[in-house]
Amino acid sequence: MPLSPYLSTRPTLSEGVFVHESAHVIGDVTLGPDSSVWCNTVLRGDVNRIVIGTASNIQDFTMGHVSHKHPKKPDGSPLIIGDHVTIGHSVILHGCRIGNECLVGMGSIVMDDVVVEDRVMIGAGSLVSPDKTLKSGHLYMGRPAVQVRPLNDNELAFLRYSAEHYVKVKNNYLAESKA
Repeated sequence: MPLSPYLSTRPTLSEGVFVHESAHVIGDVTLGPDSSVWCNTVLRGDVNRIVIGTASNIQDFTMGHVSHKHPKKPDGSPLIIGDHVTIGHSVILHGCRIGNECLVGMGSIVMDDVVVEDRVMIGAGSLVSPDKTLKSGHLYMGRPAVQVRPLNDNELAFLRYSAEHYVKVKNNYLAESKA
């Protein structure tokens, strides 16, 4: 697996994690149980920490990074992703917090100090400006992203389904690598 230390920190992988061989996971990155990191993704926890929760998937070409700690902001901006989260292809996540059972659509950008509450869907290609809070149970879309409407029952169920589907896919990859 393409795991690299940075100074005294190194990635920590929980049970059942899959990291594709083309991905790069650097420094202070913790991957929760059953999480997956897909093709050509970079998670760069060099100047702050990245934490990925249980059964979350970070799809192809995603860039996850952080902002450093400094006197005006002692904690900097870590990247924290909750449980059962789907991060779509080619997403940029920078020093933000994503709650549980969320979906970030393909090509979206989520900037520093954004807080995405639980059970939020961000439409493909959206830009979430720094310091915004996205409220639970809603769809956000656009550049800049705005609240469009509440999620319906099917969409809310899909948030968990998407994450569970990726657990099955990563389990197939793990089983194939052991064969």
